[in-house]
Amino acid sequence: MLGSALLLLTACGTSEVTKHSTSLWDQIVYAFAAIIKFLSFGGLTGVGIILFTIIVRTALLPLMSMQIKSSQKMQEIQPEIKKIQAKYPGKDSESRLQMNSEIQGLYAENKVSPYAGCLPLLVQMPILWALYQALTRVDFLKHGTFLWFNIGLKDGTMVLPVLAALFTFASSYLTMKSAPERNMMTLSMTVLMPIMIFVFSMNVASGVALYWVISNAYQVFQTLLIANPYKIIAAREEKVQQEKNKIKAKEKALKKAKKK
Repeated sequence: MLGSALLLLTACGTSEVTKHSTSLWDQIVYAFAAIIKFLSFGGLTGVGIILFTIIVRTALLPLMSMQIKSSQKMQEIQPEIKKIQAKYPGKDSESRLQMNSEIQGLYAENKVSPYAGCLPLLVQMPILWALYQALTRVDFLKHGTFLWFNIGLKDGTMVLPVLAALFTFASSYLTMKSAPERNMMTLSMTVLMPIMIFVFSMNVASGVALYWVISNAYQVFQTLLIANPYKIIAAREEKVQQEKNKIKAKEKALKKAKKK
């Protein structure tokens, strides 16, 4: 989905958008640009981009919370899913049907849907697309400087692409860290996604790269707030220890009963 999004963002229209543009989409893009300009205190477009990104990510927080919790539940039941898959190793249609039926039953029992995590991504895509175009197609956002870079030009220092990649890695790492089990796909995405963001940020205007930096930094904060992996791991270990203590208590009680 990320790869497709980046392809769409780079392949979309490049003509200039103004307040006189007639299409509905161009009006939305211009509205995004106008909001960023309004938030650009002191005439600093970079400040406007930062504030706009934070506002958008905060507005999406309930949806992102749903996505994170759904992903967390899916991670927790992965061992059970693997047991069901091992129970039906056959490739025939009957075995596949029975396996899928049991997995769906497991989803229902745990009140989780494998598709729940897709909604926030689908909601974010138009916003991301409009923001990207606002920063690349609206003239008054393509000029000016902020800190060490020019908003409308690539960051020659490579600081923004590196920061965007680092925050993306941190976000992916924190999400993966709390998973009970890890597979090659998860591990590879933890590495590949930061590389994709780095390459993307390296080849676009600094204003867009700044958006990715702030957005992914917010994602790290969001993960620590909603699904702190260290708290999840601690709770999981405490649960395991409680189970061990129960077993020890039962064994101790049995020993006492036998002595009597």
